[in-house]
Amino acid sequence: MKRAKGIEVKIYLVEDHPVFRFGLKELIEQEEDLLVCGEAEELAEALTGIEEKKPDMVIVDVALKGRNGLDLVKTLGERRPGLPILVLSMHEESIYAERALRAGALGFIMKHEAADKIITAVRSVLAGGVYLSDKMKSALIGKLARQGTIEHQVPEAQLTDREIEVFEMIGRGMTTKEISDALFLSPKTIGTYRERIKEKLGHRNAMEMQRHAVQWVEANRFGKPSQ
Repeated sequence: MKRAKGIEVKIYLVEDHPVFRFGLKELIEQEEDLLVCGEAEELAEALTGIEEKKPDMVIVDVALKGRNGLDLVKTLGERRPGLPILVLSMHEESIYAERALRAGALGFIMKHEAADKIITAVRSVLAGGVYLSDKMKSALIGKLARQGTIEHQVPEAQLTDREIEVFEMIGRGMTTKEISDALFLSPKTIGTYRERIKEKLGHRNAMEMQRHAVQWVEANRFGKPSQ
C-alpha cells in the first residue's frame, strides 16, 4: 500500500495470534498517519522490540505466550512511563477492563469489536483519553457511585490478576509444573493459587475446577463473551 509522506505515529503490536495480528496491522495501516513499527508474540520479545523501535503507542493482548499481557503493561509503566497502551482481550471486559486500567493502560477493547472500533480506540488513547465501551464506562461510574463492585457480573472476576492468569493456563491444559515454569514460580506457589481459585469459585474438587477453566477458555476462544 502506498503511503502518504509526512509524520507517522508508530504503533507496536504484541499479539500471539498471527492471523489476528495481521488483520490488526492491515486495519491500522489503512490510516495514512499510523504505522505498525514492530510486532511480538511474547513478553521478553516485546520488551526488546519496544526498546529498539521506541513506538508512540503499544497495543497488547492479555493472553500472550507464557505470560499475561498485564505483566507487560506494568513493566512498561516502570520502564517507559507515559507510553500510551491499549489492551485487547477475548475475555469479558467486566473481568479485564478495570484490571488493565489499574495496570497502567489507557484503554481496553474486546477482540470481537476490534474490526469496527480499533481506530477510534487508538486515536482516543493517543490523545491521552481513556477508551472503554459505553457499557463498561457506565459500570465503572455505577461502581464509584455506590462504592460497591461490578465483579458479581461473572464469578471469575473475583480472582486476582495472578489467579485469573493461572485459571486461564489451567483451561489451556497446562500442568502445575508447566504453569510454574511459565510464570517463574514454584509448583508449591501454583498449588496455592489453585486452591484459592477452587475456593473462590466454589469448586468441590480439582476436576470441577479444571472443567470450568476449560469451558471458560473455550467460550472465549474466538472473542465471544461467555454466557
